[in-house]
Amino acid sequence: MKWFISFLVCALLLPVAAYAGTSGILNTKHNLSVTGPGPIHALTETRICIFCHTPHNATPNTPLWNRVITHGVNYQTYNSTTFNVNLSQPTGSSRLCLSCHDGTIALGQVKSVTGGISMNMELTGRPSLLGTDLRDDHPFSFPYSEGLAQNPQLKPRPTDLQFENGDVIQCTTCHDPHDNTFGMFLAVDNNKAALCLKCHGRTGWTTSAHATVTNTWNGAGVNPWPINARLGSHARNTVADNGCENCHTPHNAGGPQRLLKYRKEEKNCIYACHNGNLGAKNIAAQFAKISHHPVEMAAIGDPSGTPHDPTENPTQVTGHVECQDCHNPHTVNPSITAKAPFVSGIIQNVSGVDKLGAAVTPAVYEYQICLKCHGDTTSITAAVSRYSPQTNPTITNRRLDMAVTNPSFHPVMGIGVNPNVPSLPSSTSLDQTMNASSRIYCTDCHDSDETPRIGGTGPRGPHGSIYPHLLRERYETLDYTRESYAVYALCYRCHDRTSILSDVSFQKSGGGGGGGGGGGGMRGGHSGHLGRMIKATCSDCHDPHGVVDDGVSGDHTHLINFDRNVVSPMPGYTTPIYKDLGKFSGSCTLLCHNHHHRDATYP
Repeated sequence: MKWFISFLVCALLLPVAAYAGTSGILNTKHNLSVTGPGPIHALTETRICIFCHTPHNATPNTPLWNRVITHGVNYQTYNSTTFNVNLSQPTGSSRLCLSCHDGTIALGQVKSVTGGISMNMELTGRPSLLGTDLRDDHPFSFPYSEGLAQNPQLKPRPTDLQFENGDVIQCTTCHDPHDNTFGMFLAVDNNKAALCLKCHGRTGWTTSAHATVTNTWNGAGVNPWPINARLGSHARNTVADNGCENCHTPHNAGGPQRLLKYRKEEKNCIYACHNGNLGAKNIAAQFAKISHHPVEMAAIGDPSGTPHDPTENPTQVTGHVECQDCHNPHTVNPSITAKAPFVSGIIQNVSGVDKLGAAVTPAVYEYQICLKCHGDTTSITAAVSRYSPQTNPTITNRRLDMAVTNPSFHPVMGIGVNPNVPSLPSSTSLDQTMNASSRIYCTDCHDSDETPRIGGTGPRGPHGSIYPHLLRERYETLDYTRESYAVYALCYRCHDRTSILSDVSFQKSGGGGGGGGGGGGMRGGHSGHLGRMIKATCSDCHDPHGVVDDGVSGDHTHLINFDRNVVSPMPGYTTPIYKDLGKFSGSCTLLCHNHHHRDATYP
């Protein structure tokens, strides 16, 4: 220690010229002398170390600190639902750093110079001014072992970083104030998140897209990596190189939790990256469409809404839908493909709700992710309109109306109950060879209208669509719409139009009961109902998700669940009635398009 003090005394007394040819602090912004290379410097002072150190009357004694440690300053410390350590006020070497970086006293206010050192400017307006509100800064001044006990994602304490008293994380754990070799006085080059990953571990991160893809910014729009302006030759120019700092920043974060660059969570995803200027697909454009998941609803720290929280119970999601509800940015991996109903790498390691209503982490099937909002969480689903107000009252809970215990359902949660579906397979299906044993995803219907699944060049997934209800293709529900491939493109993607219009499964009947509007003595069938005389829509008779048997309105096989805006009960009945009479046979008792159907049977 004696040699260090002797060196320090000499350093404090020597002018800048004496340091010529040396490395270390001389050519960094921490050289605040008159010839310092940074924008902030003294007007006349030639000494370097004096701005922090003094050989006499130092406070504290080690490391001979030359600045006043202000007392009575109340720092607001970091807090998050994912950080369970109770932080006290800053301690140790971090208090020394804050004597400049909290802005409470002037940079030139040192103990050893009466009246202080005159400076050309202060830190005002600069990112290095942290202030006394540290809620948007990486936590420090706490025992690493305490954090390790609370957070299973932390790695064992790294041995090549500096921890005060062997365990306490301080500013000096990540920063070396005397050496700016790696930019921003980082203790380790943070290229590819090397510094972050010394402490933080995420299962699946090393193979995730955000850790591996080499996309570069095209220079348009918002700069996704403004930190590069402060890194000099250590600037990082690909997604992989920026690692954690694609979304997070250790200082001056946009919000009070999880150190995100922007307070609104979706901005971290689409504002600077997934907007066509960096990410492979332009997701931002999808959210501008009339039908989209409303990710703009809430933000961290916004009292008007409830943002996504990594610790939230999947069965109690309220007040939001965010990118992170469906995607885990730490493990997203587009190279991992899957078939229905399993999750792919794009949505892996996300929480969900199973078909019984129980929380699952992580979700195994895609529909489990959808059920977080479109199942029992009525505060979300109450705002979701179904295609048409059909008879059955289970309007918004998709967990119930697609249940495999129902008389009929689209095969999302399980294989369909009807082995006789003549309209499958459809020759126009681009996803798979459909048959009665096939399983499908929610996103086989709810998807971008530009999805590659139908020959588009846009992104996959239910981000946004020009069609209502986030449908990938047109599904017309306006009564009296004339049938064509275009108006029922969504249905005809799986169901063969030729089979439907040739009445294979819903055959015409000959007279009796007033059954519809075909020609000659044959009435009804799909062709008659969809044809030019009646112009019924698919949704007039069919519920596209599934139907819970209510025990009142007859049978609900074949997704039969009448639209009460179009179909009315016959006099003396409370609801329209459908009866299943066996293979390709049934009867209706109802009033539809001014036609009375009293036990109108087919074929």
